[in-house]
Amino acid sequence: MLFTFRSVLRSRLGRIYITSRFSSTCPTRKFQPILEDLTTELKQHQPKFSIPADGIRILSQPSEFYSMLLDMIRSAEKRVFLSSLYIGSSESELISTLMDRLAEKESLHLYLQLDFNRSTRPGPSSTATVLLPLLRAFPDRVHVSLFRSPSLRGIMAKVVPPRYNEGWGTWHAKVYGVDDHLIISGANLNKDYFTNRRDRYIRFTAQPRLSNYCFNFLREISPFSYRLVPFDAVTRENHGPHLNSHSQTRGDYALLWPDPETHPHHIGEKMYQALTSFQITNREKLDEEEKDENLDQCSSTSSDITIFPLIQAGQFQVREEERFFQLLFAYLKKAAMRAALPTVGSLPASVSSIVQKQPMMDMTSGYFNLYKPYQKLLLLHPQVGARIVAASPKANGFYGSQGISGRIPEGYTYLEQKFMRAAKRTANRFALFGAGQSNIELDEWEKDGWTYHAKGLWLSPSADSSPVLSLFGSTNLNARSADIDTELSFIMILPPPPPPPPSVSGHPQTVNDNAVTLREQLSQEIADIRKDVRPWKGGLRKVRWLTKIIVFLVGNKL
Repeated sequence: MLFTFRSVLRSRLGRIYITSRFSSTCPTRKFQPILEDLTTELKQHQPKFSIPADGIRILSQPSEFYSMLLDMIRSAEKRVFLSSLYIGSSESELISTLMDRLAEKESLHLYLQLDFNRSTRPGPSSTATVLLPLLRAFPDRVHVSLFRSPSLRGIMAKVVPPRYNEGWGTWHAKVYGVDDHLIISGANLNKDYFTNRRDRYIRFTAQPRLSNYCFNFLREISPFSYRLVPFDAVTRENHGPHLNSHSQTRGDYALLWPDPETHPHHIGEKMYQALTSFQITNREKLDEEEKDENLDQCSSTSSDITIFPLIQAGQFQVREEERFFQLLFAYLKKAAMRAALPTVGSLPASVSSIVQKQPMMDMTSGYFNLYKPYQKLLLLHPQVGARIVAASPKANGFYGSQGISGRIPEGYTYLEQKFMRAAKRTANRFALFGAGQSNIELDEWEKDGWTYHAKGLWLSPSADSSPVLSLFGSTNLNARSADIDTELSFIMILPPPPPPPPSVSGHPQTVNDNAVTLREQLSQEIADIRKDVRPWKGGLRKVRWLTKIIVFLVGNKL
């Protein structure tokens, strides 16, 4: 072998380190060609949006998200389109704000795309019941669509209790749009998400193309969703909504199935065709618009941000998020190969000095059960450092729940233990062969009185640099998100910082660039999350045997 390897292995709670004589030094200037190649590859598959950096803002607090959402609704002119798992029963202010604005603007329409099972739980406080006043007041301008996963069918649909039927799939996309403005989040429309549940929120201001894409995506799903209407509006005559054999009535409301020729359980092929055609059509349209703008010399500026939407709907064989992860790690491997030059002299003095030179991937999920293909990519690409934040048991939204749900935080502890054992085995193999370097750190988030629901990733050229890429949206990066739920997430790719202007005095000048400001916001977003983390303690926690059995049986639903 041309170069001699020497490896050092150090492991402790929540951290696995291997170091080698080859360090993956990928500063931003060397890392940028990889991002450009990745962007070019993604553009072959995904719709691409170029957005001015000053049109994007990272919000940090749930209260800020809520107040901004209400302000957006109060200024709505033509459309409000909201996609969420559900709307909480106590959200009287949100409902009244929608009601008031609809009364003020006679041309305003409201579109809601929600999950069927979560929104129709039995009882007077269900989302469906909460929305009836809006539907009665504005029957022609309020459109409520409830998507039901076709996976739960037959005898299982009859015996699974309503509290657990979400385990077979949900509508999980979180998009909050008003006219040409958007907030993309992982948060639902419920009090906890407005007060003390940590999440992510990315605001897009005055972006008609991206807003139209999100609006049209929701409208693409509505033909595969039940339409919610008040029961007293239903008629079998010609002056109102029609019931067909697939529609349902439940107390004060009816759930109308739009396609009498297609059974709700048999939408798989049509859904696949609709989603793939939607992406292809949007990609081709945006490509043509970009070419026209380039011909008109109105192309995007160097500080524009690139956005790629990703649809992940595993039950319909739409797996764009998975393709992104495969591409990302393939290009990160190329970056490491370009940068992996032999160092001169002895080993660096510390593990941290090597880790700082690696590309660093910050990853988080409130329900950490990393999808096995993603786990394999992460563990088998030791050139990339990883800092993972999971919810502590107390910060899990199911902490303290009654019945089986109360075991969910313990179940995630068990899954985290399995992940860290796999990480340690991989680290030991790398150490044995003296090849590569790896750094995986698992921490847990906990804050008194709060729960944790943030999700996504940030990629930085090194541990001490700002992110150049972020994944945000509804995905939890777990098996459930990949295979069961229907997700909409987004890739944000940022340009490199421009060189500082020359200085007459010889002192460096400050770079005034909106993309730099956005990178700083992403860095601050990571810092805000990590200020409430502590080293993972899951390895010391006892997991009961019954919990392990439950995880074995339903692990892909967590």
